[in-house]
Amino acid sequence: MQLIDYLDQLDKQLFLFLNQFHSPVSDAIMVFVTSRATWFPFYGIIIIYLFWKHKLHGFWPILGILLTILLADQFSASICKPFFERLRPCHSPEIGHLVHTTVKGCGGQYGFVSSHAANTFGLATFLFLLLKNRMKYIWLIFLWSGLVSYSRIAVGVHYPGDIFFGAWSGVACGYIAYLAFRYGVKHYKITLFD
Repeated sequence: MQLIDYLDQLDKQLFLFLNQFHSPVSDAIMVFVTSRATWFPFYGIIIIYLFWKHKLHGFWPILGILLTILLADQFSASICKPFFERLRPCHSPEIGHLVHTTVKGCGGQYGFVSSHAANTFGLATFLFLLLKNRMKYIWLIFLWSGLVSYSRIAVGVHYPGDIFFGAWSGVACGYIAYLAFRYGVKHYKITLFD
């Protein structure tokens, strides 16, 4: 138990260190980055690309993306958060008064693991596995995931540990969804990316 307490304190200290770097400009940028609505055009471009490239067969990778998000979101929000019951920094009685928040409200009571991190890293993993041999700079999607995930610390709603474990759970969900996608494509003898 002492190790867990030590890691918890270390996580809180790292959070407070990272959360202190803010200005009106950086706050506005982080609020923009952390908003899910900001990324709707990006998701739309992915869907349009897949249908443009593969016509109706584009449905299959989109189904894989939806499975990824479903797994990552449900694992983080419906399993981890109620199980671990770790308060978000902005709800913490210990450090809540020190937290710089830039979003309205603080989100739900619990924050372990970050759904933003799980969802974005899940999507990045699925798309990377899907497109790694077809798009030269597809790895950049992990930078996008990192930026979105970091924004959760900047706006005051997640600890670095929430982000770290959320990201790894997302990677696992993206990989599982990709395996299911490959199985479905092979099982139904659908030709994609050939």
